[in-house]
Amino acid sequence: MSHLLEQYGDMASFASLREPAWHGLGTILDSEVSTQEMLEVAHLAGWNVRLEDVALPGRSHKNYFAVTRTNPFDGDADVLGVVGERYKVLQNEDLFSFADNMLDGGRWETAGSIKNGTVVFGSLALDREVVLDPSGATDKVNTYLLVHTSHDGSLAVQASVTPVRVVCQNTLNYALSGVKQSYKIRHTSTVTGKVQAAREALGLANKYLDEFEKEAQTLITKEITADTFFDIIKAAYPEPDKDVKGSLTKWTNKVDTLWDIYQGDTVAQAGIMNTAWGAYNTLTERLDWFRNPRGGNAEGVLAAASGFDAATNAEKNRLLKVVKAVAFA
Repeated sequence: MSHLLEQYGDMASFASLREPAWHGLGTILDSEVSTQEMLEVAHLAGWNVRLEDVALPGRSHKNYFAVTRTNPFDGDADVLGVVGERYKVLQNEDLFSFADNMLDGGRWETAGSIKNGTVVFGSLALDREVVLDPSGATDKVNTYLLVHTSHDGSLAVQASVTPVRVVCQNTLNYALSGVKQSYKIRHTSTVTGKVQAAREALGLANKYLDEFEKEAQTLITKEITADTFFDIIKAAYPEPDKDVKGSLTKWTNKVDTLWDIYQGDTVAQAGIMNTAWGAYNTLTERLDWFRNPRGGNAEGVLAAASGFDAATNAEKNRLLKVVKAVAFA
């Protein structure tokens, strides 16, 4: 499997409203659809996720079960993971209904299945929009309610409010200190009766979005020179003292890639080049879309770009600190 999205022949478990994703897979919808229709188009409907007895070698005082589903493409039974006796099964329909109820209905933007069906996700558009427009530049940031969970016990049920740059589809995971932007439910519980609690928790996301808008405005109004951008690159990725195992060549290639992004469509043509905001978006775009996947498998890269990888989110926060330290020095 060379891609994170679940695929079967020329079909993929992914759907997007109007805007195609960078990977070019899945179904592009021309108009808004219902929750059930989104599930069906994204091949997420009717999985019948269930627990089945499993025999494990050795003895244990605990009971374990195989999380099994009906494959949406060929109808076969797939084992998605092995879990303990306290695990509560969640259907994809339950996850999407949970999100739908939080917003009392909304516009579904994306939905899909990744990692061989072990992780499912969907996003609903929120009303809030941030338009950054200094000196004629227009960089629009929409916000989304993202819900995702796993069927193998690796992830809780989670609902998050996330700002996304429309131009490049990058999820901007600002984990601002002291700001709670997500609500989680363990798989030892159920989503029943949790809608109001989630609403209240995500109400705090307004504070998060206020902080995000303030941060973004500060960065986009801060002008930088080409020399400053190069200083940011060197601070983020110091030049190797010695060329060990091609490290200098790798560093040079990384620098060249960053300059190409900085002067390309999503930064220069968006009117944010020569700003600290443009510098930060350049660094995160390379992190999301220009890294070489290990072993030729793009699963980890796509998961990171989608905001599901804690290490990548932490790296983006580090890069934000670097940009601010250099640009405002």
